Amino acid sequence: MINNLEIQRGLKWLISFRILFAIILIFSTLVFSTNESLPFDAIPFVLVYFLSLFILLLSVIYGLLFKKFSTNPIFAYIQLTIDSFTVSAIIFITGGFQSIFTFIYLMVIITASVLLYRKGSLIIATLCSLQYGILIDLEYYGFIAPLVTNGHLSAQVAWNHIIYRIVIVITACFSVAVLSGFLAIQSRIAKKELKLMEDHLKRVQKMATMGELAAGMAHEIKNPLASLSGAIQMLKEDSKPGTPNHKLMQIVLRETERLSRIVTDFLLFAKPSIKTSKEINISHEIEDTVRLFKQDAICRDNSSSEVDLSCSREIEFEMNLDDSLSIKIDSDHFRQILWNLIKNSAESIHTKRANYIQDSLDSSEYIGWIGIDLFKIKDGRILLKVSDNGCGIDQNDIDSVFNPFFTTKSYGTGLGLSIIHRLVDSYQGFIDVESKLGMGTTFTVLFK
Repeated sequence: MINNLEIQRGLKWLISFRILFAIILIFSTLVFSTNESLPFDAIPFVLVYFLSLFILLLSVIYGLLFKKFSTNPIFAYIQLTIDSFTVSAIIFITGGFQSIFTFIYLMVIITASVLLYRKGSLIIATLCSLQYGILIDLEYYGFIAPLVTNGHLSAQVAWNHIIYRIVIVITACFSVAVLSGFLAIQSRIAKKELKLMEDHLKRVQKMATMGELAAGMAHEIKNPLASLSGAIQMLKEDSKPGTPNHKLMQIVLRETERLSRIVTDFLLFAKPSIKTSKEINISHEIEDTVRLFKQDAICRDNSSSEVDLSCSREIEFEMNLDDSLSIKIDSDHFRQILWNLIKNSAESIHTKRANYIQDSLDSSEYIGWIGIDLFKIKDGRILLKVSDNGCGIDQNDIDSVFNPFFTTKSYGTGLGLSIIHRLVDSYQGFIDVESKLGMGTTFTVLFK
C-alpha cells in the first residue's frame, strides 16, 4: 500500500532534483558549446535551453500545487509521466538513436519505484519503453529526423542492430523497474521494522525504570493495606447490617479491594514472573479465552458504570488460527494478554455504538467485529493479531497507549496495556498497535 506521507516527502525531493537537473543542463550545454567553439544560439542548443526552462516552469507549477495534491498518488504519476516525455525530448534533440542520454529513462523508473513501488515503476517502465520504441521507429522510417544526426538512420544502421538496441533498452527498463520496485518494498519494510524496534526499545527502557519504582511502592503499600482490610473485616462483624457504620465499612472494604487489585497490577507490571512457563497450544488457549469472554464480557460506558453484555449479541468474532503452533509461556499470562486485548476491542466497539446512538443513528446498522489471526511468519516467529472495527485511537495518543496510567477513558487505571507490554517483553516478544480514528484498531503481538 502506498504511503501518502512518503509520497509527499519523495515529491519534495523530486521537485528539488528536477530544478537542479534543469540548471545543470543549461550550464553543461553552455560549457560544451564554448569548449567546442560552437555558437551557443545554434538550434539544438536553443531547444535544450527552452526544454530546461520548460522543466523549471513545470517545477514551479508543481511547487504551487504541492500543498494541495502532494499526498495524492495521481499527482506523482502525472509528474513522472511528463518526466518520461521530457527524457524522450532530450534523446530526440541529442541524436535519437545515437543519443547517450537513454540512461535517464532508468532514473525516472527508479524514482517511480521509490514513490509508487513496483506497480508504479512498471507503469513508467512501460511508458518509457513505448516512447523509445516509437521514437526510434519514426526515426528509422524517416518520419522525424533528430537535430544532431549525420544522415538517415536506415542508411547508417542495419535494422537488426536497431531491434537489438530497442530490446536492450526495454529489457533494461523493465529489469530496473522490477529490481528497484523490490528494493523499494524491502526498504520500506526495513524502515518500518526499525522504527517499531526503536519505539519498542524506548518503551522497554522507560518501563524498566518505572517498574523498579512501582515494585518498591507496591510492596510498601500492600502490607498496611492487608492490615487495614483485616481490621475493617473484624469491625464489620461487630456492627449490625443496615446501620450507617456497617454501610461505611462495606464502602471501605470495597475500595480496599480495589486498591489491592491496583497494587497487584503494579507488581505484575513491575516484575512479571516467568518461572511457571510451559509449552502451550496457542489456538486452544485462544478458543478457551474467547469462549469465556463471550459469556462474561464487561463493557463500560461513559458514565463509568459496568454492564455485563453478551458479546454473542453485539460482537462477531472471526478467528483464523493455526492449530499446530505452540510457544513456551505461562498460560495465565497468555490469557491475560489476550483477554485485555479483546476487552479493549469490545470497549472500543461499545463506545462506537454509543456514538451512533448519541448522533441519533440506527446502532443496529453497526455490527461489532473482532478478528483474531494466528500464524507463523517466514523467520519462524509466531504472530498474533487482534483487530476490531471500533472507534479507533487518535494519532496523537497512539504513541502513549502503552505508557503506565495513560487512558482516554473516564474509568480504569491505565495499566492494562502497560502490563501487556511488560508481559510480552518478559518473553522476548514484541507488541505494536496500528489504528485509524473511527475505523478500528489492530494490535500485533510477535512471539519468538
